Order: sequence, then C-alpha cells, then structure tokens
Amino acid sequence: MTRIIIVGAGFAGLQTAKRLITSSFDITIIDKNNYHLFQPLLYQVATAGLSPADIAVPIRNIFRSQQNLKVILDELIGITPELNQITTKNNTYFYDFLVIATGSEPSYFGQDQWKNFSSSLKSIEDATFLRGKILKAFEKAERTKNKQGLEKLMKFVLIGGGPTGVEMAGAIAELSKKVLTKEFTTIDTKAARIILLEKSPNILPTTSHSLSIYAKKTLEKLGVEVNCSTTVQNISEGLVETNTETIEAETIIWCAGVKASPTRNWINVKTDKIGRVLVNEDLSIPDHTNIFVVGDASYVKNKNGKPLPGLAPVAKQEGAFVAEVIKKNIRNGKIQKKFYYKNRGYLATIGRSDAIVDFKWFTLKGRIGWIFWSIIHIYFLISFRNRLMVFINWVWSYLTFGKGARLIIDDK
Repeated sequence: MTRIIIVGAGFAGLQTAKRLITSSFDITIIDKNNYHLFQPLLYQVATAGLSPADIAVPIRNIFRSQQNLKVILDELIGITPELNQITTKNNTYFYDFLVIATGSEPSYFGQDQWKNFSSSLKSIEDATFLRGKILKAFEKAERTKNKQGLEKLMKFVLIGGGPTGVEMAGAIAELSKKVLTKEFTTIDTKAARIILLEKSPNILPTTSHSLSIYAKKTLEKLGVEVNCSTTVQNISEGLVETNTETIEAETIIWCAGVKASPTRNWINVKTDKIGRVLVNEDLSIPDHTNIFVVGDASYVKNKNGKPLPGLAPVAKQEGAFVAEVIKKNIRNGKIQKKFYYKNRGYLATIGRSDAIVDFKWFTLKGRIGWIFWSIIHIYFLISFRNRLMVFINWVWSYLTFGKGARLIIDDK
C-alpha cells in the first residue's frame, strides 16, 4: 500500500488528507499539536470573544471514521530523501510521498530580541497569554494610584496594519470602550488608547485603496489611533521607538510579519529570505518529486509574479492540488503540472459589526460586509459544534456586548 505522510494539520495539511482519504492509501498525519486550529479567529480568543475550544478541534476527531488514516502526536526534526525517511523526536517513518505543511511562525525581521517585549499571535498559547495580559492591564490600572503608570497601563500598541493588526485593534477598542465600561469603578476604560502602527502609507496594503481608507476611518471612529508611514526602530521593555516618536505602553502586540517553518533544518532546499521553499510548478521540491511543500512554508508566485499570501484559501487550494497530483501519479494518470491559485477574495473585520470584503469585481463594507465575513468564517470552521458555538457566541456578543471568555488563567 502506498505510504503518504503529511506533516502539519493546518489548512493545507488537512485539505490534503481530506482529499486522499477516499483512496486506498496508508496515510499518516504528524503534528506537534493534537488539534487543528482555525487561526483567522485567534484574535477573538485574545480579546475574550471566544474560548480556545471554539476555534480548535482534535485531529483524531476529524478523521475518526477513517480506517486508512492514523494521527501521530510528534515533531519533525529531519528528512532523509535518499531513504524516503523522516525522523521525529520519538521515531522514524518511511514514506512513498511526503507532504510538508508545517506553516509559519512570527518574524521579527532579524530583531529576535523584540519578541521578549512584544507578544505575537500565532497559537492558542499566544492568544490565551495575550487575553490575560490585556485583561490584567485593566486590573492593574484599577488599583494603581500613579498617573503616569495609569497612562502606561491603559495604552495598547499594535505593530503591523495587516488583517491581524486591524482585527486586534478593533476588538481591543470594542472591549475597552463598550464591553468593560460598567465593570470598573476607579478607571474609565473608555480612556484606553489603542495605537496601530503601519510602515506602509495605508493599512491593509494588499486590498484596494478605497477599502483601506474605509478601514482606517472605521478604526478611528472606534477610537483607534492609526499611524501609517511609521517604522518601528526598536522595542524594549514597555517602550516602542519609531521614526517619529517613542511610545510607552504596558501592552505591545506584534502583528507585523511571519516567516516559514524552518524547512532548511530538515532538508537541503533553497528558500526565499523568509524561509519559504522554492518549489516546482507542481509544488514538489527540486530533485525530489515525491516531496511536496504546501501552505505558508512554500513560495509560489501568482499570475503577476508576486508570491501568494499566507492565507487559508491559498493553503486549502494547494493541499487539494497536491492530493490530486499524488493520486494521478500513483495511477499513472495525466498530471496537472502547474498550480494555479483562484483568488476567492480578501476579508477583514473591524470591530463589533463592521468588515470589508474585496472580490476585485465587487466589494462589500460595513454591516453587510460583517454579515458576509461571519458566514464565511463559520462555514470554514471544521465541526458542526464549532460552527454552532461560534454563531451563538457572536449573536450573544452582538446583542448584549457580552464576552463569555474573560478569564485570566495564566500565572505570568
């Protein structure tokens, strides 16, 4: 039986597996976590809108009815392509086809020391830590007597004006200016300053100019200070130094960039400057046509010659494509040699009930955009339970301004 190993159960890896399980292959999924995470909604966990269980589902549960697929909780540490073998922390495995879908991690653009002073948002651990940090800032402010200390505690700086930065800024503004207003007696949570920094002339630089301007104006109506053309020069304990000013803040959140998982640590391949593997047109790697790299870990150009973004729709399409390549390869069928990405649009939410949707040929914004954004995100959640729970939480939050996950559970 043909042995297929998929490393990583994100959107790309999961889609590859789902397209292969109908065939009679021996499929193994290896992931260092036992769950699939819906990363686009991590910011809602970080801002107490959802609980972690609402956006994650056990991998074994997804494939519980599949007899030809097994799930291994382990971590990849090496690949020996000459032997068709991978090495994990706990074992070795042999494959006929290998799919690397290990995703990405935060990038501080060579300033790795900044991670000690600014929190990123790529995992459930990140989100729950940030949730605790944001909520504790208000708790500390409630008991402080020092005016300067109060101002620092009530200041939230977000670095990076892409979707994550915009969504986080809007959600923190909603939390501080609408949700918490009647829950504290000493402080006025509406006085919180949310500052979004973006080095480009506009936030959401990959969307249309009109929607970018709309997003900026909407954030500003929510009370967010949007500073474009602002370059961060240094981050230290409680301080962000930019090309225009030095900002003192208790909470600094990094939303500015990512880099691919360290594939070069496992196998000798060429990558771009952020670690994405330079793959062939069929998403295989040079010299090894039975090894594929998909999702955020691969470097694939669009029709305009620019690299595809690290988005869930890209990862899902690449996973589905590779599954078909593998099936046709095994059956000696006609193989589609080149991957083409079909752009399904660009979506980002701004606060409680506002979002932008950009399909190039038509756009949506405001409440209708938020409704469309909500439907799309609920649809892409894995299990029915997740869809139902997220829907209930969102409706409750929308009607009551309530937050059902405002728990501080860390001990840091």
